[in-house]
Amino acid sequence: MPARTLLTAEILSIGSELTAGETRDTNASELARSLTGRGVEVRRLQGLPDVLAAVADAYRAALDTADLVVSTGGLGPTPDDLTREAIAAVTGERPEVDAGLERWLRGLWARRDMPFPEINLKQAWLIPSATAIPNDNGTAPGWWVDRPDGRVIAALPGPPREMRPMWTGWVLPRLETRGLGRDVEIRTLRLAGIGESQAADILGDDLLRGSNPSVATYARADAVDVRISAVADGAAGGRTAAQIADAAERFVLERLGDHVWGRGDMSWATAIGERLEALGWQLAIAEIGTGGVFAALLGDVPWVRCAETRAGDEADGDGGDLEGRAERARASGGCEVGIAVRVTARGDDTAVSVAIVSPHGSHRERRLAFLGGSLGRTRAALAAAAILLAELRRAADARPDRLPQPSEEIVR
Repeated sequence: MPARTLLTAEILSIGSELTAGETRDTNASELARSLTGRGVEVRRLQGLPDVLAAVADAYRAALDTADLVVSTGGLGPTPDDLTREAIAAVTGERPEVDAGLERWLRGLWARRDMPFPEINLKQAWLIPSATAIPNDNGTAPGWWVDRPDGRVIAALPGPPREMRPMWTGWVLPRLETRGLGRDVEIRTLRLAGIGESQAADILGDDLLRGSNPSVATYARADAVDVRISAVADGAAGGRTAAQIADAAERFVLERLGDHVWGRGDMSWATAIGERLEALGWQLAIAEIGTGGVFAALLGDVPWVRCAETRAGDEADGDGGDLEGRAERARASGGCEVGIAVRVTARGDDTAVSVAIVSPHGSHRERRLAFLGGSLGRTRAALAAAAILLAELRRAADARPDRLPQPSEEIVR
């Protein structure tokens, strides 16, 4: 094959059940993450119905601009499974039954003492430029298709339990042997206590409009993320991707380091759990008027010993002594840390009060969470998590073996 490093890709998701909204497409995002992490620029994700002309046109257009086309779906045995026909139309080749695939398919039914449905013989088709991708979890082999100019098509079945092992166990190793991607460094800093627009304004247009490194902000459900992506300088003696990312990370931390609470895909439960484990502590929770959203944010974790939730109209019984409620939760759970979280409506927003009691003393803090109702309660839980994590970090600072803060971690 002509030498071609596979640097760009398009991903096609084929199936009318996807475009009709009846099935959620998780394959495309998973494949995009896999390729992006290997330095491949994914230029487009496209959902397509089971219409031969539409699928063929999508393959044709993708092969005009991308080095690699990965598709999922349309490899079943029924007349509306048209991926093979579309690829054959684009390549100008005729599919024929492959004898080895036919023996394998018939064997699947024979070993179950079942008659072979002749409609499934379609799944034994190959064109001359295609290699069958083994499928150990289904009846639909994939297709690896080499194009004369070095471009590649990888067609995989739609069910994730089939697609995933075929991708990781067969396709990716072959792509990497062919030459996949480039030296890339991707880092994500997770922020709390600041909105996306405010973070973007602080970072500035010069950084956010740059191409290498590429720096972008994203508003997630549990954080504002700053994503840094860098590729190596191609010039002789140029900087590595890691060195370019280092410089961008220092810039971000200088301006937003006080808001950074995690990295990568770290969750609040992981961040808080790591601090509690380092301190050898466990947590008890008391919630008032939250509907239990704070405990739900942390999930089923071993270091939460007890969690109590009360309706907002029951709050008056504690006389406003939120620290007392946190202390009682700590005592009843036999824990080192007790946290009490109370939310109340404040106009169109949500007022949140948090009290934390630990061996290092007590701390109380009030914040106003944007929006009301369930969204406000969710934001209140995130505020409580940030307050708790900050208190745990302050407690860890007193230890000689303390863990570094994310903003203190030494970059390469």
